[in-house]
Amino acid sequence: MSVTLKVATKKLIIRDLIADLGQRILDGGQITRDEALELINIESNADIMDLLSWANRIREHYKGNKIHLCSIVNAKAGACSENCSFCSQSAAYQTGSPRYGFVDPEPVEDAMSEAKENNVTAVGLVAAWRGLKEGPMLDEVCDRIREMKENGKSRPDASLGLIETQTVADRLKEAGLSCYGHNLESSRRFFPEHCTTHSFEDRIKTIQFLKNAGIKICSGGIIGMGENREDRIDLALEVRAIDASVVPVNILNPIPGTPLEKQEQLPPMEILKTIALFRFILPQKEIMIAGGRTVNLRDMQSMIFTAGASALMVGNYLTTLNQPVEKDLQMLKDLGLDPDWDNDFADQISNGTNCGSSCNSTKKTTEALLPV
Repeated sequence: MSVTLKVATKKLIIRDLIADLGQRILDGGQITRDEALELINIESNADIMDLLSWANRIREHYKGNKIHLCSIVNAKAGACSENCSFCSQSAAYQTGSPRYGFVDPEPVEDAMSEAKENNVTAVGLVAAWRGLKEGPMLDEVCDRIREMKENGKSRPDASLGLIETQTVADRLKEAGLSCYGHNLESSRRFFPEHCTTHSFEDRIKTIQFLKNAGIKICSGGIIGMGENREDRIDLALEVRAIDASVVPVNILNPIPGTPLEKQEQLPPMEILKTIALFRFILPQKEIMIAGGRTVNLRDMQSMIFTAGASALMVGNYLTTLNQPVEKDLQMLKDLGLDPDWDNDFADQISNGTNCGSSCNSTKKTTEALLPV
């Protein structure tokens, strides 16, 4: 066989592999870790486009044309005790990031009103601290969530760090919280490379307390921190194991003053390929593209939906700017996508940590860490 024919045969095999795996997912099946690794190591742009096309088919099959929009309110900024190397709000780094205490009701009310005007489904209350414990601050947080719930303009979400007792999670549920953001950030293997003040297991335990309380989970991570492709696949499998409803994919935006300030940014095609793999692994979840998309994807931002994304963080991020909401809404309109999302995760099948035989090892490792 000539070299030319061998190359042509290999390309056909890759194309057929993508199609076979894509069809398996459309039929309700799952892909294995080894199959996901084979897909993420595809290098040819033509093959990557095939991968994106199938990710788009999977998104449309399970999600139609609906796009879930979220925004956030930085409810307490800066001086965080944790040393996450990507974060400008850590007290360990000199970044010039704003610092202020827990916000009054008015800014939250304004954020809820703006969200409603722009068809934003959820507004997340985010705080820069290690976590939330029983006491006066928990009382104040619950008051704010209760006000957001009574406001009724958008769904009140929160991302308030580590939770160490079931009581705290139960209090949040009683206050009206329906979804809690708590990213795993990276794979279990890579986690100590970017944070040493708490562990991957601490985050898993927090998620289990929330699930016990009947709170939906928003959990994903950050790509581009120096992890390898295998780490990205393992992150997606961990997210599948915890059965997160919303899966944020953040792309590192290196902030001066942090340990990752000189980290080389990922190429746009590598980012899109990763999003597509998340859709292949998590076909029924809301895959949300969040921080770093404007900086890293630039004019290719609209391709995130072709790559399988079904949710978008709009408005500014915690300490960096996003493009105007109006521009995002116009982008969705131009693509024929609808931000009027109101199914409350009804299109997701929730089976706890049921992730099938393809990730049994991940499931067993994770379950061993969860409190009974």
